Amino acid sequence: MNKKIRVLHVAEAAGGVERYLETLFKYNDDDKVENILVCSQNYDYKKFATIVSRVIVLKMTHGIDFKDDIKVEKKLRSLIRQLKPDIVYAHSSKAGAFARISNLGLKNKVIYNPHGWAFNMDQSNLKKKVYREIEKISAYFCDKIVCISDAERTSALTEKICKPNKLQVIYNGIDLDEIKSTIPINKEDLGIPKNAYVIGMVGRLSDQKAPDIFVKAAKLIKEKIPNAYFIIVGDGKLRNRIEHLISIYKLESSFLITGWVDKPSAYMKIMDIGMLLSRWEGFGLVLPEYMTCGVPIIATDVDAIPNIIKNKKNGLLVKKDDYAEVVKKVIMLADNLKLRNDLIAEAKKSAIKFSGQQLIMETYRLLYGIG
Repeated sequence: MNKKIRVLHVAEAAGGVERYLETLFKYNDDDKVENILVCSQNYDYKKFATIVSRVIVLKMTHGIDFKDDIKVEKKLRSLIRQLKPDIVYAHSSKAGAFARISNLGLKNKVIYNPHGWAFNMDQSNLKKKVYREIEKISAYFCDKIVCISDAERTSALTEKICKPNKLQVIYNGIDLDEIKSTIPINKEDLGIPKNAYVIGMVGRLSDQKAPDIFVKAAKLIKEKIPNAYFIIVGDGKLRNRIEHLISIYKLESSFLITGWVDKPSAYMKIMDIGMLLSRWEGFGLVLPEYMTCGVPIIATDVDAIPNIIKNKKNGLLVKKDDYAEVVKKVIMLADNLKLRNDLIAEAKKSAIKFSGQQLIMETYRLLYGIG
């Protein structure tokens, strides 16, 4: 009988990475792979305790804090020595640094998934250069680097992060079955009028996700579609600023920010249009979720998004930060029922390749070396 593979996952960033791991663990074959999760205090560790063999919470800071970071690295190295995993699998940039430093000189396989390159973020050229150089140096200390899209692999090769044979593309996966079975939230429970034309955005209130562009578009959309109602499913550091912008545009009676919710798909299912207006994006996990929920999509033509959304085939693409173009695409969808239905039908077909089953199958075969 083949020995069960023990995988120690290290994760600091929550949000999309947390949802990715939840799907990966749910579809795991416990007879083949034992998963242990070392995560930050930002994770819902009680939930993960039901789907992995063990959860260990370490206090991790998202930014750079040398004193705290050294403590994490020492503790993590001790855990690796104690647990003796076959594979250490690090998720996102900070966890990638922790895992690779802590694992130096230890005999196991190391896999790193940045879940979107930090050097592709919208930031100063100096910061991009620093992140790029860190990734180049760190690449020597792992066996495989997982790219969550073809665009991420192309970016790694362009920036010469590592040799091509170290890179492996595995698309993100979502729990299609759970999304399909999710019951839509009741509009009335949220204070949304029954006849409202609901336009939504699911994601963090951060510069990356461009909630400011969503609100600027909302102001103009409201002038053209009087029964339009806008919903942001998520939370983040920009919430106060976005609420202030909503107030300036006098949209308070037509706008809802839910904060973080357990089942975003329940909110997607009441949307007439779903948006992802990111300024940069490693994948965009919400896109196949919108697809599965039967929500027509408007998204920005940046990074990995065009790998998933084919313009006028399974969604509509707009230029980054161009809220006037967003408004035009909303009107197009509102006025053209055939286009809307065609996009939804094609998107549902596209969603299949982003299933949790596909994710686990490719992870086993391409990373763990098992069938």
